Amino acid sequence: MWAGWYSSKRGIALCSGIIFLVLANQSMVWGSDDIQKAKDTRIVEALLRLKNIDVHAKPKLKAAVLRHLATLEETSKYLDLIERFAIEDLNERLLEIVVMSPDSNDGVHAVRLLLQFGDVDRVLAEIDGKDEKRTLAVVLAMGLVATKESLAVLQPLVAQEGRSLAIRSAAVTAVGRQLQGQKDLLAQVRGQSLPSDLNFTVANVLLSSLDPALKQEAGKFLKLPATKNSEPLPTVPELVQRTGQVDGGLQVFRTVGTCSKCHQVRGEGKQVGPDLSEIGSKLSREAMYVSILDPNAGISHNYENQSIFLADGTIVSGIVISQTDALVTLRTAEAIERKIPSDEIEEMVKQKISLMPAELQKNMSVQNLVDLVEYLMTLKKK
Repeated sequence: MWAGWYSSKRGIALCSGIIFLVLANQSMVWGSDDIQKAKDTRIVEALLRLKNIDVHAKPKLKAAVLRHLATLEETSKYLDLIERFAIEDLNERLLEIVVMSPDSNDGVHAVRLLLQFGDVDRVLAEIDGKDEKRTLAVVLAMGLVATKESLAVLQPLVAQEGRSLAIRSAAVTAVGRQLQGQKDLLAQVRGQSLPSDLNFTVANVLLSSLDPALKQEAGKFLKLPATKNSEPLPTVPELVQRTGQVDGGLQVFRTVGTCSKCHQVRGEGKQVGPDLSEIGSKLSREAMYVSILDPNAGISHNYENQSIFLADGTIVSGIVISQTDALVTLRTAEAIERKIPSDEIEEMVKQKISLMPAELQKNMSVQNLVDLVEYLMTLKKK
């Protein structure tokens, strides 16, 4: 036992000795960046062998760790070192990792570190920012963290006035990843305090609950829309588990799904909404179902429906595809482009309702829907 204790102490002393010897040469002029990088790597490796080392108390050690981190790509190792040494200097970079990959292990790890470091203000500032895409990414990652701290940040977003349906729906899904969040949502459903435009999202969350009693209680207040022939629609989590036929999905896309009336795939179809040629690389299977079943909750940026009120009393609706000081070009739901002189426009109002028709599932069976998504998932970037 004493021999083991002596060996352990000797190892710590050796690590400390290595750090001391390296730092003793700080005043030397190094011949290349490679030598500096090798030196920093040795310091970090030695520090990792020590317990309860506080690099913040030793500026030279912290500087070596920061230089070493700068040579790493933002990978799991990068995040592990930040956590190991409690490096809060890189919180801005952590936030960018969250935004770039919110549903990955690294994205979730990064937002967890921000919460662990107590930098909630940075997270809230991003959620309150003007870039909705970044806001949605942070909300998604926060939901996957699933802690009391994340729940406290997300809950106010669910019914917050001025928030888009996309953000509020994302907040519902995020809150619903925790049992306490589900209980809070059910309480709001009972009290009829949730906006009605969240019914689809809330129903999917609560009717998918692993708590049988909660699920049963939610069923008294909520139901999912019916498909063709009044066939019950499964929840999105259930649909995600199913597989379909790609060829059948292509037929649905062209016929009962009516998708080709508004979307193009590799040049075929009408160009009203987004081109879907690479949609399988952009959306997860879950997001694909949501975009079809609840289009108002997932309106694509730059494809919001606009209503233009003209001086002669008429109203024109569609997607603005270009706008100058003199002219606004609008594309209607029929894929017709209208050029409207700016001096004829009294007001332009962005609508909360998507140009994409709601309740498309009424034209399809459940299998049609599953086949359609299976086909869409094959449309990936070449």
